[in-house]
Amino acid sequence: MPSPPHPDTALAADLLAHWVALLERVRRPGSPPPAPFGDELLRRWSEPQRRYHTLSHLAAVLAEVDRLADQADHPDAVRLAAWFHDAVYAPDRSENEERSARLAERVLPEAGVPAAVVAETARLVRLTTAHEPADGDRNGAVLSDADLAVLGGPEPAYAAYAAAVREEYAFVPDPDFRAGRAEILRQLLAQPRLYRTPAARAAYADRARENLTTELARLTADDGAAQSDTTVSDTTDGGPAA
Repeated sequence: MPSPPHPDTALAADLLAHWVALLERVRRPGSPPPAPFGDELLRRWSEPQRRYHTLSHLAAVLAEVDRLADQADHPDAVRLAAWFHDAVYAPDRSENEERSARLAERVLPEAGVPAAVVAETARLVRLTTAHEPADGDRNGAVLSDADLAVLGGPEPAYAAYAAAVREEYAFVPDPDFRAGRAEILRQLLAQPRLYRTPAARAAYADRARENLTTELARLTADDGAAQSDTTVSDTTDGGPAA
């Protein structure tokens, strides 16, 4: 059965061309054509539950990886990891990164990608769970910085990102969402170095901390207002992802 059309066919076409060129560089000669594998990934990235983790996010991360490519030891492994890092995404589940890494470990060998590149790709996908690459992990630094670049965007872009994340977690009641999201923001703000590459730090670090601090203040104010309107609170874990 053919895949349904992608919501943004122009962007999907551009991304598919990127995927084919990437696979042509890394796969073994005589491997299966790369386009069907890319089309399946695009189908995953176009699933209806997504509001932020969409084709646009994938394209933005890939563009940032390209911008930071000279900081990586294996830029194409980082690009593959960008393709897979949110390929499995269900907002109501907590193991999306692990499931995405396992998808890479299953799909990439079928596509003819050498085992060492597959292993590095999967390692990088798993790293996006916490975005804390070790010192000297140049590939991890580039992927983490590319994924978190949105935090350092202009205020309107950050507001759109935060709103899209809330839409993905529409099933979570407001008090639970505010608590879970605030905890993630505090964790990000507590990191001594939110960005690991010099280029990303220069471009995004100051603006990211302003954006995170502003959103945290708003969430805290909203939570205080909500508590003043009710005497009963029944909260559960809510874990909106960055």
